[in-house]
Amino acid sequence: MLRNQSKISAQRSTGSNWSSQHSAESNINPLPPIHRSETPPPPPAGRYFSACADEEAGILGKTVVARDVEDRKAMTEPQSVLLLRRQLAELNKNPVEGFSAGLIDDNDLYRWEVLIIGPPDTLYEGGVFKAHLTFPKDYPLRPPKMKFITEIWHPNVDKNGDVCISILHEPGEDKYGYEKPEERWLPIHTVETIMISVISMLADPNGDSPANVDAAKEWREDRNASLFSGSPIEKQHGTVFSAYYPSLARIVLI
Repeated sequence: MLRNQSKISAQRSTGSNWSSQHSAESNINPLPPIHRSETPPPPPAGRYFSACADEEAGILGKTVVARDVEDRKAMTEPQSVLLLRRQLAELNKNPVEGFSAGLIDDNDLYRWEVLIIGPPDTLYEGGVFKAHLTFPKDYPLRPPKMKFITEIWHPNVDKNGDVCISILHEPGEDKYGYEKPEERWLPIHTVETIMISVISMLADPNGDSPANVDAAKEWREDRNASLFSGSPIEKQHGTVFSAYYPSLARIVLI
């Protein structure tokens, strides 16, 4: 029994010595410090995607705002501007035979310039005639004004170049009774229908209500004259045309 107690005491003494030695060694040789990088760690994946989403949302927000501004501008523009812009785009996309049309000033949709090709088998064949269309702010409720810039001799074009044709007269009843309301201006008319009517006017003048009385008088005196209709006789004998119809020879071909 005495031997067992001696062994236990020896074991306790040995364990106490090991603990003291280990503690001393720890104090003498401490672990090297851990060096941390100065660069911060990358953000979690969730935060990265959140930043991208915020950036995309900002771009999308600017796009939406820009579109909203355009939509508001379109809503505040007069109906006439929208209609004229649409007609201009349509004519550029699908040109109509016999004339071309565009704006005098790109910033002014109310002032157009048209070039009319003289209809075949008429006095005006071979000519190119420049004219201007001026639209009112309340188009299409009221018609535009049309004026030839190129000098032209015609019963329905006055000496200043202003076109007098039913389709361009103010809507409603004609106080003189010459025209029916449906023959006058209607809001359904466009640049295309106006120009088709003017080209038809060049080929078939209306002498009953002329704007140029002198031209109408010459036309009425010999309505079937081959010289006025532009027959092959007139084409081959221009000197005869000038001699017998001197005022009609004022037509300028450009």
